[in-house]
Amino acid sequence: MNYSYWELKEWFSNVDFTIVGSGIVGLNCALTLKKQHPKAKIVILEKGMLPQGASTKNAGFACFGSLSELIDDLSTHSTEEVYNLVDNRWRGLQLLRENLGDQNIDYQQNKGFELCDSEEFFEECISQKKVINDLLNPIFKSDVFSVSDNTFHFKKVHSKYIVNNFEGQIDTGKMAFQLLQKVQKLGVKILNNISVESFVTQDSSMEVKTDKINFKTQKLFIATNGFAKQFVAEEVQPARAQVLITTPIKNLKIKGTFHLDKGYYYFRNIDNRILFGGGRNLDFKTEETAVFGQTPRIQNELEKILKEIILPNTSFEIEHRWSGIMGVGPQKKAIVKQLSDNVFCGVRLGGMGVAIGSLVGKELGELLT
Repeated sequence: MNYSYWELKEWFSNVDFTIVGSGIVGLNCALTLKKQHPKAKIVILEKGMLPQGASTKNAGFACFGSLSELIDDLSTHSTEEVYNLVDNRWRGLQLLRENLGDQNIDYQQNKGFELCDSEEFFEECISQKKVINDLLNPIFKSDVFSVSDNTFHFKKVHSKYIVNNFEGQIDTGKMAFQLLQKVQKLGVKILNNISVESFVTQDSSMEVKTDKINFKTQKLFIATNGFAKQFVAEEVQPARAQVLITTPIKNLKIKGTFHLDKGYYYFRNIDNRILFGGGRNLDFKTEETAVFGQTPRIQNELEKILKEIILPNTSFEIEHRWSGIMGVGPQKKAIVKQLSDNVFCGVRLGGMGVAIGSLVGKELGELLT
């Protein structure tokens, strides 16, 4: 296809910064760059009709780690690393709320609840509750984790929940829309349905090669998270997360965000429905993929848990199923770094995109300074 003079001039000439990926990281990177360089010409390339990865496909948990997750993290990370992980997640959530406003993203702090499948697991977690609360006290100035009774009447779980008093939830679609609107109002150009195939250094700039057109940019920012392996040599692997949602349920009493099995299963209320996702621990190898889709093994398990544990006395129907692609690795710390003179990346959000995406995007944009 031959583009017109006007198209080439307006969208593909004299480009200062090109961002690959229009998710939460890419959009926050654009906000930061535009704030620091108001006159810069910024183009965002997105291969999907909508943000393709996890930014518009996640469960909308404004979370920073359940008690069992953080205990588990302490076995593979230092105390300082776990503290920094939570601190970054919490700061990222505050930045998200500050940028967009609680009402605009339907932010609600209805608390998080961890369900334990046995007395032994419950006691194991509770034995470390004070240690974790003390560790996080400088961040929250209060105990994060407490215990409450099984007021939601779930079955086949311990009679008490572990409560995260600071966990919240958002509307993921509203978050993405507000971010897109904010960025576009600043004059940032977003091109959808365009895939970056490669990029090469040319003198002091970069040539970006796509499936639609090739053009030059001064600096390139990779913000593709779960799809980053195509572009960077860092330790980041795609991880698919499968999700389903029920039809509206009359008189639904469940309210909050809920975690099962060290966070590998998670559910919440939204619009009188139950949104439920997870299960990749059933088949890590198969779910280490950048291909969207569902598998019978995981979908059947999600429906079984819905029926036997979450909604044991309530009839329900599944209205919709989807999946998102996360970026994970051996360490949970995100990768925000300069790769070469003109190329930068902010990837490996580890399933915590809502929490740290705003902060990672900001840090990515600040690498230029």
